[in-house]
Amino acid sequence: MDNKCTNQPFLLLMQTSKSIQEVIRDEMTKNKLSVTEFAVLEVLFQHGKQNIQQIGSRILISSGSMTYVIDKLEKRGLLCRNDCPEDRRIIHVTLTHEGIQLMNEIMPKHQELVDDIFSSLSGDEVETIKTLLKKVKSKVEA
Repeated sequence: MDNKCTNQPFLLLMQTSKSIQEVIRDEMTKNKLSVTEFAVLEVLFQHGKQNIQQIGSRILISSGSMTYVIDKLEKRGLLCRNDCPEDRRIIHVTLTHEGIQLMNEIMPKHQELVDDIFSSLSGDEVETIKTLLKKVKSKVEA
């Protein structure tokens, strides 16, 4: 049987993702943050108050790991937790003033880095890669 499909797209996607994560990890290390810590702060910076489950689903890590990361960031004074008055099972997480200040410093550099990573692509190529990745994601999530 002649199978035309190979795992090349998967391997290339994983290799590219790993390379991008390494560049971002190096940049975040300069800010004394792990990639996961930065991801939590970025979600809160971009979307405001979130509960732990919302943050975890946005950055794709388990709730146990989320608790550990949030504990670390809270000890550093970058975020705070607040009980939800309507549902005691829910804890909301927000950035502190210090967290907002840090993200105001980091985000322009981060955006510049991400823009640079993708600068070899034309606008049409960016749209094509987005469309193709969404198509694959839809298939996997179906």
